[in-house]
Amino acid sequence: MTHTIRLLVSALGVCLMAAGCSPAADVADRETAAAPAAATTSDATVPSLVRADGSYPTVPLEKDTIVVKVVQNGVRNLQDFDNIEEGLAYNLEHMVSFVERACSEGSKPDFILFNEFPLTGYSSGSREEKLKFTLEIPGPETDRLGEAAKACDSYIIFGSYARDDEWPSHILSINTVIGRDGSVVKKYWKTRNVKRLFEGSEISTTTIEGVRARYRERYGVEEEFPVLMTEYGNIAVSTVQLDPFVFAAFAMRGTEIMFRTSTLFSPTDVRATALYNNFYTAMSNITFPADSDWASYGGQSLIAGPDGKVLAEDPTNNESIIEAEIPIAEFREGRALPRYPLEVVAPVFEQYVVETPLDHLDLPPESLPQTGEEMKTLIDETSRWLN
Repeated sequence: MTHTIRLLVSALGVCLMAAGCSPAADVADRETAAAPAAATTSDATVPSLVRADGSYPTVPLEKDTIVVKVVQNGVRNLQDFDNIEEGLAYNLEHMVSFVERACSEGSKPDFILFNEFPLTGYSSGSREEKLKFTLEIPGPETDRLGEAAKACDSYIIFGSYARDDEWPSHILSINTVIGRDGSVVKKYWKTRNVKRLFEGSEISTTTIEGVRARYRERYGVEEEFPVLMTEYGNIAVSTVQLDPFVFAAFAMRGTEIMFRTSTLFSPTDVRATALYNNFYTAMSNITFPADSDWASYGGQSLIAGPDGKVLAEDPTNNESIIEAEIPIAEFREGRALPRYPLEVVAPVFEQYVVETPLDHLDLPPESLPQTGEEMKTLIDETSRWLN
């Protein structure tokens, strides 16, 4: 597994720069009504996050079997265009064309999943430069995708670099869920970035881990691993790779379908995660130009069942759409949360010291690391293992 991580990451530092019913609003309302009150770091109590009897909250299903489609497509980096507007317009229409294909070919989809950066691609540079290539969510791009979602009567899920006025100068990694009515019904922050992956630098995006106390104050503890209860099943979305604890937490919260976005990933990790956590999962990966040195890392998107078996996949680096039916009603019937041996492993887990402390990026905007190299310096300075 370590070898797999290093292979993926060594490519990541270079290859991305080289690659070119009930309406959803009602679903969000039901979810809010069912959710416990938000907690902050100063609260004396934490809201109920996991039911002790192994059950989990849901809303009624609209139908017994649903269809998930995964789009595997390429994207041009915004840095490669004469201006950002031109690049966003190009990538946006490329996405919309795939939505229209997904809705007109094969079975009618209930969920359409895209990769981690279908609108922005990956761009290099300093924090100031990269912030220019981020999106505001909601914004014009989600409005256009919302039109496509409404026309298709399907959820659309995609990842992106994003910015938020509440988090000035932070580069966020956000997965957005657009509902059947065309509105943004959920934004999923990335939980954490794996450290020590790049030689001489670190990933500079801000995740929940890096600002957790302030994140909790603003959104509540339950929003660290949020589950969106829809008429098609309980879903969650993540860009985290090779991190089993994160997905176990989503499973404990009641996730039935785990949507995952990536730029590079391990198919074994996707299948194993579905098996360990007894949920369905889908992974969308980017494609690279066929003549690129990184073409072998592109594609291979898949959909897997709770037994870890592949339901649909495209093992190539070609642009495509894969689909699978999920018998969500049958799956939900009698289902309980996975049986994790927390009490057994607790003595070991309680003594483990995480290298990088929480909230290491909760800094004034002017003090945030400007480059991957500066980010590495921050990680080294705050490391509990090096100091």
